[in-house]
Amino acid sequence: MDDRMSLTTQLPRPKLTSKKQLEGLLGRDWKVGYAFILPLVIIMALLIFWPFVSAIFISTTSLNFLTGETTQVGLRNYQRLWSSSDFLQAMQNTIQFTFWSLSLKFVIGMTVALILNSRLPFRALLSGIMLLPWIVPEIVTALAWKSIYDPMFGGLNPILQGVGVIDRPLGWLSDPTMAMGSIISVNVWKGIPFFVLLLLAGLKAVDREQIEAAQVDGANAVQRFRSVTLPSLRYVVVVTLLLSFISTFNQFGLPFLMTQGGPGGATKLYSILAYEKALGSLQYGPGIAIAFSVAPLMAILIWLLARFMRHDDKRDGASAKRSGTGHSVMKIAARVFTGFIDLIFLPINLAFAGIEWLIRRVRVATGRSPVQPIFRKSARSNAGPIARVIVLLPLLAFVLFPFYWIITTSLKSTAQISERRSIFWPEPATLEQYRSLVGDTPFLTWLLNSVFVAAVSTVISVALASLAAYALSRLRFRGAGLLTTLLLITYLLPGTLLFIPLYQTLTTIGVINSHIALIITYPTFLLPFATWVLMGYFRSIPVELEEAARIDGASRLYIFWRITLPLAAPAILSVTLFAFTNAWNEFLFAFVFITSESLRTLPIGLQSLVVGDILPWGKLMAASLLTAVPVAILYVYAQRFLSEGLTVGAVKG
Repeated sequence: MDDRMSLTTQLPRPKLTSKKQLEGLLGRDWKVGYAFILPLVIIMALLIFWPFVSAIFISTTSLNFLTGETTQVGLRNYQRLWSSSDFLQAMQNTIQFTFWSLSLKFVIGMTVALILNSRLPFRALLSGIMLLPWIVPEIVTALAWKSIYDPMFGGLNPILQGVGVIDRPLGWLSDPTMAMGSIISVNVWKGIPFFVLLLLAGLKAVDREQIEAAQVDGANAVQRFRSVTLPSLRYVVVVTLLLSFISTFNQFGLPFLMTQGGPGGATKLYSILAYEKALGSLQYGPGIAIAFSVAPLMAILIWLLARFMRHDDKRDGASAKRSGTGHSVMKIAARVFTGFIDLIFLPINLAFAGIEWLIRRVRVATGRSPVQPIFRKSARSNAGPIARVIVLLPLLAFVLFPFYWIITTSLKSTAQISERRSIFWPEPATLEQYRSLVGDTPFLTWLLNSVFVAAVSTVISVALASLAAYALSRLRFRGAGLLTTLLLITYLLPGTLLFIPLYQTLTTIGVINSHIALIITYPTFLLPFATWVLMGYFRSIPVELEEAARIDGASRLYIFWRITLPLAAPAILSVTLFAFTNAWNEFLFAFVFITSESLRTLPIGLQSLVVGDILPWGKLMAASLLTAVPVAILYVYAQRFLSEGLTVGAVKG
């Protein structure tokens, strides 16, 4: 027996083949996985990470205009910022713009979400109306509101004068004391749907039994919201606020289109200052330094957001311990958020407590029970929906008025607009502005350019995203987790940090001022978005289908093409529609990279119709309407396919 055991232990172990060694080192699916992610890695490396790294080095240089030489100045460009009055004013403007925009969007978005989540007549219709600003291109939003704000021909001053709020026309965008508040209002209008969508989705997941239990315990509406609803929404609220903060803090398009940073720098955000310094004055080093001055803040916010978006409530204790510092930071962030919410709700709680105390005193004085409800249950049940509609009406008017203004202004004649006759209705309605737009401007050329650029960049992005998303969600290979994290960081990276180094990269390779410049740069924001979304869809597809195909001898490529893609068709189509919409609406890259009139896309073409102080409002509103119509059509289709895509994998085959 001992001899047999000794003989067994002396038998040589079988040597691993090179194939097995590679699989052990790189992962079971490394061949297919690396092939699928290669295009994504190349785009991220050449058009995101390399321009980002090169921009860091350029930010340490300065151009001598007398000699034309570029010299190294170290960190001097960054040091000079903190003694520059222009930079300090721009940062103050940016902080003010971000704080008030975020606060108002959160309050209004939460209010609308709570109303739409309750019993309400025509709830589906009202929900659709509140989401309308989301589908409007940025250029259309800016032009519509700029027209409404116009002190001579706009619609806001007559309304306010008619109700006695003001006694004379005001220059909403020309007065330094009013311009910032005016563009904040437009940013809020544009951002409400984002908050409503995410918060409404979170509210649907709140446990109704907990709310009913709190009501039985005597908690009023504010206490139930603060103690039950809001804690259940903390994940959604934090993610929504972080996403909106990153987007709002780095805003460029709306403020630039509406005021170009004026009047007198009153609305000049740091992104506009960076553009003016780098591309307006050709001082690339100082311009990039301005843009990169916020990089540490963006890095912290993106890191926090990445942890929240990849958070798994089912982590075990050992995993939580391994997260160490990150877990502690998350707890600190949660405490800060809780303290902030408590501070906000303190006056509201005090006000409700005062009202309840007053009601009890009145009831006692009149001989009634202090705990008896003011209204009967049936009366409260009938009054609730009516009260919600009353609260929602001003918000509906705020959302719908720009659309009404665009349509009616586009149907007015030039004479009616200039003579200010019948401001709120065309008399008579005419297609003069549309005929002038098509006949006297290159509108159709801009339209075809937008269709071409958006279609090609969308096809490339979605095709490469499908390959990468399948590899990252289904295949096992070394580096998949790191690439997923980098993908999320890239998805959240603001365009204001990239447009200057991308401009230099495109100039170096000789494709600046061409459609190729847009087609190869649009995937920098379309590809990460499409990949990240499709990863979630692919994970919802039952893995048993693929395993059965593998047993039958099918290759990974065959499985991807014949099984996974057909099942994910609704998801891919919805992502394609949203990616096309984003490319169609894009302004910053097209504005910076394209200068020839014949190559302009619609957003840049519409912006070029404004020459100095000459504002052809009728033609601009006609162009705005025609630009928004394709997006609206895509939005209608996207809703249907997105709904189907969300249910992919819900039924096990």
